Amino acid sequence: MIIAGYTRNDDSPKQFSALLLGAYKDGRLQYVGKVGTGFNDKQQKEMIAQFKPLIIDKAPFEEAPDYNKPSRFRRNPPHASATWLKPQLVCEINFAEVTDEGVFRHPSFLAMREDKNAKEVVIEIASDTEKVTETPKGTALKDVVKPPEKLDGKTLLNPTEKTQCKKLQGHELKFTNLDKVYWPDEKITKRDMLNYYYQVAPYILPYLKDRPESMNRHPGGIKGPSFYQKDVTGKVPDWMTTYRYHSNDEPEDKNYLVANEEATLLYMANLGAIEINPWSSTTNNPDNPTWCIVDLDPADKTTFDQVIEAALVTKSVLDELGVPCYPKTSGSTGIHIYIPFGGKYTYEQSKEFARIIVTLVHDQIPEFTSLERAIKSRNGKMYLDFLQNRPGATLAAPYSVRPKPGATISMPLHWEEVKPGLKMSDFTIFNAMSQERPFQWLPDKAFLYIIIQLPANYLA
Repeated sequence: MIIAGYTRNDDSPKQFSALLLGAYKDGRLQYVGKVGTGFNDKQQKEMIAQFKPLIIDKAPFEEAPDYNKPSRFRRNPPHASATWLKPQLVCEINFAEVTDEGVFRHPSFLAMREDKNAKEVVIEIASDTEKVTETPKGTALKDVVKPPEKLDGKTLLNPTEKTQCKKLQGHELKFTNLDKVYWPDEKITKRDMLNYYYQVAPYILPYLKDRPESMNRHPGGIKGPSFYQKDVTGKVPDWMTTYRYHSNDEPEDKNYLVANEEATLLYMANLGAIEINPWSSTTNNPDNPTWCIVDLDPADKTTFDQVIEAALVTKSVLDELGVPCYPKTSGSTGIHIYIPFGGKYTYEQSKEFARIIVTLVHDQIPEFTSLERAIKSRNGKMYLDFLQNRPGATLAAPYSVRPKPGATISMPLHWEEVKPGLKMSDFTIFNAMSQERPFQWLPDKAFLYIIIQLPANYLA
């Protein structure tokens, strides 16, 4: 949307209270509503600096909007003065729906879009789609999953040279030690892993975009020593995207690497980052995760069929609440279940929501599940982990390789696949790009407003 102005409520300490938005229709700028959430203090200061040179005396619309009009929810809104801007800046928002009046309902600011030309921002008109038909019962999974148009088994690196230089997206990358065996038992090399990430890049990158990375590096392969690297200050090429972040637990700022493009993904893998571990939130909204995670973490005596049963119970709990969820194998021993939040809630709210869900699940299958964080207190039972929903906590991304035997993948699943007989070894770097894989998984822009009625004992 085009930023056509902003408001500031009386006595507000903020730089501004809301952005006034517009879009073109038939060549004329139309008002489409305002957005007052989604930006932090730092963003507001940066945005105000961009606004100042663009301030004008009159509204850029043909018809000035009554932006402060009372609604049935808010009879006496605070007085807010408007500052109008030349319609040159563009931002991206989330919203629930568009009203009959053409105004966005429940909008939330996501980011400035300097790559967009304001003149090209137009009001979109809905058009009819092709008729949707239900899939007949008994249809095989391969008939449901639409494969990519072309899977040609392309590889980046040739099978002979130990060191190779390749140009990706205009950047020269040097790949080294390609014959190094990363999985000794299976004789799987670093070259094999890099070729996999080259093939899967179009599918994994949507789940990495704008997300700081915590690199778990295994320079000697899965049986050698490993270490985590978060701060890349002065250690990566200048063209790579980084994100400066200050944690209350750390004395200094850190610059995290952000894998927004194929070249950065391959650069990380060449460093020995076998698995890719993004945040649950993005740099645009770092304090609000875009998904909530339930991590089913089995104990040594837990069977994988019990993990599957716990996953299905989790789905039934969420189905009863009307909340969509998406499963994937961990690539190690468990299953991860993702719930789309779209940055609408804080990490604390996400954690508490997951706590409620796993409590309801545990009540149904207490004989082999536990909510105890301490391993010795679990008595050999599977841990229903809700604490992955913390700032800075990471899990292996969808389609990420894991440093586990067989070069297994953290593979997104259809719920009909989550059934006895499923094995972690079903998905490796050698079959993940088969004709039924990969596929569209967790929606990129989905979000929920969750209203839940729980039994009184849980509210306590």
